[in-house]
Amino acid sequence: MSSKILNLENNKKLIYILISIVVLATIVLYSIKTGSIEISFNELIKGLMSNDNSGNIGIIKDIRLPRVLSAVLIGSSLGVAGTLLQAVMKNPLADPGITGISSGASLVAIIIMVFFPGLNEFKPVVSFIGGSVAGIMVYLIAYDKGFSPIRIVLAGVAINALLTSMASIVTMFNGGVQNSIDMWLSGSLATVTKSDVNILAICTILGISLALMTGKTCNLLSLGDKTSKSLGVDTTKQTIIISAIAVFLASTSTGVGGVISFVGLIVPHIARFIIGSNHNYLIPFSSILGSILLVLADTLGRTMFKPYEIPVGLVMSVIGAPFFIYLLKRRKR
Repeated sequence: MSSKILNLENNKKLIYILISIVVLATIVLYSIKTGSIEISFNELIKGLMSNDNSGNIGIIKDIRLPRVLSAVLIGSSLGVAGTLLQAVMKNPLADPGITGISSGASLVAIIIMVFFPGLNEFKPVVSFIGGSVAGIMVYLIAYDKGFSPIRIVLAGVAINALLTSMASIVTMFNGGVQNSIDMWLSGSLATVTKSDVNILAICTILGISLALMTGKTCNLLSLGDKTSKSLGVDTTKQTIIISAIAVFLASTSTGVGGVISFVGLIVPHIARFIIGSNHNYLIPFSSILGSILLVLADTLGRTMFKPYEIPVGLVMSVIGAPFFIYLLKRRKR
């Protein structure tokens, strides 16, 4: 009887995942057709399936399609990164921004923009180095015969403040690219290119494929260090491996989309509320939900005050800050 109930629950979760995929596909098509230039769904489908790059179809293929696809990939990466970090830190407030990862990636990306503009195409890969260094610094500071979730978050806050200050200093030597830096710091997807999407797609597919393999380990880690160790889990080693995957996803996304906060904070909470805390389902669902959230936020930013645009990073800050305050208030009760 219990196995039947378990199978029913698992089937229910799979249905949620399938529904979310359909919702994402619908939102993506709507986002591609909506903006300062609008076309019908029929024109859109015909245009995407043809080699025609003239007129409105050409603009949509060259500008809007890469932008929407980047929102899908970045949202997916940040959603999964947040889920992994919250699992290993056992802290519902953990997020790539709060833990200093995004700041490390941001600093390196800004250095590239200011001093090495010829390497802009490789920002996602180079940003991973910055995020990795930040992550290593956080863990070195936090380590004391093991990893305490509280120490990791506190170390992350300190590293975040340090690297953000360093990034501000670098922007003083902007070399005439201040507008690009400002757009990037506000989390704008307006200048994303096809080559950015290609690199980001490789990084996202690789990172999420690795993340999907960690579901069982994340479930064991969530039981607490003592319990997971008694079940044969090397908690220190697994914490480092899972954190490295989260760093990779968050850093490469930051390298393309700039500073986009709160996706990694909001998505895991909504996903857990809908599908539960089993990471075998939570990780793929967070991936899809992150894409849905960021595509919606970017579409809202593009269309709310046409022809003006609000960068998606600012839209997410407006959405995410109240959510963060709500979580803090709830934890006090």
